[in-house]
Amino acid sequence: MPYQTILYEEDGSIGTITLNRPDDGNMFNATMCHEIRDCIESIRRETRTRVVVITGAGDKFFCIGGRKDGMEKTILYAGTLPTLEMYEAIDKLQKPVIASVNGFAVGGGNVLQMVCDMTIAKESAVFRQVGPMMGSFDAGYGTWYLEDLVGKKKAKEIWFNNPKMSAREALSLGLINRVVPDAELKQATRAFALETADRGPFALASVKAAFNARHNGVSGLARMAHDLLLRSYLESEESHELSASFAQKRKPDPTKFGR
Repeated sequence: MPYQTILYEEDGSIGTITLNRPDDGNMFNATMCHEIRDCIESIRRETRTRVVVITGAGDKFFCIGGRKDGMEKTILYAGTLPTLEMYEAIDKLQKPVIASVNGFAVGGGNVLQMVCDMTIAKESAVFRQVGPMMGSFDAGYGTWYLEDLVGKKKAKEIWFNNPKMSAREALSLGLINRVVPDAELKQATRAFALETADRGPFALASVKAAFNARHNGVSGLARMAHDLLLRSYLESEESHELSASFAQKRKPDPTKFGR
């Protein structure tokens, strides 16, 4: 389907979402948040794609946050930028998501790359959390996930003092996974994605759900059980025998139960 603010393309087992507002720092607005969510929902429903890449258009910006332009001026939901819908879609997708940081990842853009499962960045990329400089903040994804990545003391420094971090500094802190020369980012991202795509999709989905269960509590645990483990259970000989015995109004044959 056509999108206004993002581009989507498939390359074999890799699906790439490109934030396509380079003239405005690839900042996400309400439309982009919804389009990323909808695109990921479409990816969830098909089996062609094994790994998703998120990157920014151009060579200067990955994403430098969000804008509320065009939204209603209200403190109610209609005036709230739907970033959580975007983050949640990435977090809950049963396929690995890799951020390919092609420039500045600032504010919400830095949170966006943190929400992705892994991050590869070009050498000249810059990472920064600027919320308090502008009177804003990000509770939850921007704090809990950052603390997990770099530790509590460093996470607080990043939020309280807003230092600029080079890609190499971000790598040394554990904020990202890999750094490559600028000219090699696209090729290296593809190789990284293909390396991941070679792994078993069911196992990857289960591991991702297990990680999510820690932060998402009941919903995360339910997703792991319902979306993943129960599929195996429903295909087992035990489940077939129980269903058959119920339908036939007889006692189940315990010899057909799993051991």
